[in-house]
Amino acid sequence: MPLVQTRGAASAQGFGEFAQATSVNYIEEVFSCFLYTGTGATQTITNNIDLSTKGGLVWTKRRSSAQNHALMDTARGISSQISSNSSDGTFTNTGDFVSFNTTGYTIGPPTSGSAFNTNGETYVGWTFRKQPKFFDIQTWSGNSTARTIAHNLGSVPGCIMVKRTDATAQDWNVYHQSIGNESRLALNGTSAAVNIGNACWNSTTPTSTVFSLGTNSGVNSTGGTYVAYLFAHDAGGFGLTGTDNVISCGSFNNAVASEVTLGWEPQWLLVKSSSNVSNWHIIDTMRGMSNTQQSLLTPNNANAEISQQQYFIPTATGFTQNPFFGNTTIYIAIRRGPMKVPALGTSVFSAVSRTGTSANATVSASISPVDMVLETCRNANFGTAPNAFDRLRGANRLLITSTTGAEVDTTSTPTLTGFDVQDGYKLGDDSGGYAVNYSPYIFINWNFKRAPSFFDEVCFTATGASQILSHNLTVTPELIIVKMRNSTSNWWVLNAAIGYNYSLFLNLTDAPLNYGITLWSATSSTMTLNGDALFSVGNYVAYLFATCAGVSKVGSYTGNGTTQTINCGFTGGARFVLIRRTDIPGQWFVYDTVRGMTTLTNPYLLFNTSGMEQPTLGSVTTVSTGFALNAAILGAINANTGTYIFLAIA
Repeated sequence: MPLVQTRGAASAQGFGEFAQATSVNYIEEVFSCFLYTGTGATQTITNNIDLSTKGGLVWTKRRSSAQNHALMDTARGISSQISSNSSDGTFTNTGDFVSFNTTGYTIGPPTSGSAFNTNGETYVGWTFRKQPKFFDIQTWSGNSTARTIAHNLGSVPGCIMVKRTDATAQDWNVYHQSIGNESRLALNGTSAAVNIGNACWNSTTPTSTVFSLGTNSGVNSTGGTYVAYLFAHDAGGFGLTGTDNVISCGSFNNAVASEVTLGWEPQWLLVKSSSNVSNWHIIDTMRGMSNTQQSLLTPNNANAEISQQQYFIPTATGFTQNPFFGNTTIYIAIRRGPMKVPALGTSVFSAVSRTGTSANATVSASISPVDMVLETCRNANFGTAPNAFDRLRGANRLLITSTTGAEVDTTSTPTLTGFDVQDGYKLGDDSGGYAVNYSPYIFINWNFKRAPSFFDEVCFTATGASQILSHNLTVTPELIIVKMRNSTSNWWVLNAAIGYNYSLFLNLTDAPLNYGITLWSATSSTMTLNGDALFSVGNYVAYLFATCAGVSKVGSYTGNGTTQTINCGFTGGARFVLIRRTDIPGQWFVYDTVRGMTTLTNPYLLFNTSGMEQPTLGSVTTVSTGFALNAAILGAINANTGTYIFLAIA
């Protein structure tokens, strides 16, 4: 069973250098979904969106209780607020919204009618930066004459939202390419699309430079002032080649379940039935858009956030939708980020050691967002651990790496109760004793963020036959960990270094199993899994890892029985290392710098057992280029002629 050298750092580094040297656009530079809690005092929202020099829109909604939506934009000024759920004109707030910044915006203490910052209330802020082929803002004064308005979207708009902003109350008028140039929807209402002839859009489809207005008082009455928010549709303009789409405005038949193909995974959806009376809905992955649950806000009313069953489920190439509105439904979808390859391990991985509280708690992970959490108790054997949670499967959905058990819904005995924290997640009281937050024990939480070339996740349904699955890792995965969710099964570990006919098991110490056929293959956008040999019919989750220059390394080495340094191409040393012997049975050893890796006797943990931390048998230390091994204390990680695979993160 030959060991295959994994993809070297040189190719990834070249990719990163090109990304830095070329002027390119990424979705994370123009859109943000930011969660925060009001303080009642001035606070700055740092979402790394340049509003002060580029311009844009901040759309804020209180989540925890009823409050009007608040839309503030750089075109109309800092104190001019309009609401998506109201026909009213501009509401002037003084001091509530303090400034648009180069890295976000600043909000002040709440005043009467404030929608931004009440102490203890939770909020979401969606930020749209002006950028060709994504989003634009235009304002004008009405003249009651059919006309055109120039815009800077640089492509044909897929959706245009127009609001009259003077004192005269008027409904929002929404153009969407799926309903045509003689129909409109009201953002502040529930009605189906209404055919109004040439009244709003002059029966003229927008172009890449202008959109047309009729004489309707909601869009073009003499004495009226107006603002339009323009959203692009499949216009390209992003990514290294400048051809990647990041926003789509389309429609689907919601009367039957189906998959909507976008070509990418969404993070934000605005949906509305255009043929039936219905609310508008906004769903996003920060608040909850997973395989098991979703959190809804309704732009046409002031209601607090509600949680419902999963009607819209993100996939690697779009989203599946289950009947919700019925008949024709229009949408705006925005691509999940980041699109940029990370340059620092600290931006995509963190480890946190904490003491359990047996009460609700929030963990700050120092990365945003957290997409996966692996955690275990350090000083006690609970019988089951380590535990795996992730954003895509949803909160309170527990898998245990040391067992074959199916996914457990822990809602009634709360474990990880929410990923709806900007840079962390929420824990419950752990009343079921799942070794997540049980007092007074000490836990280690390893936190991962999905990012190109580093880590990705795919949820899929196996058919029992070979199937090709899309992913968004953007490079060929080198380590794939797969677990069946709805029934008992081993945790399959697929790795090029052990061969494409072999599988390891994360929950077992067995030597690699040779199936005698090719189990898997992969490209930068797909992975092919041989379901006949490996996966029976059912629901699965797959975690994909790759080498990312200076950030992560999926590799292999041969033991020498003494000491050796594993060069991962890092400059600040490895902060996390997972090691497994592959020529004979072996354990899954886990190390991190929060618990040690500075002396040979710092502790290790095991993924394949619920046993407590081993305090004096580490033998793995961090060095500037990666990590070092010493067989004198723990020979299992560096046995002479033994073959090993590893995952290291800087």
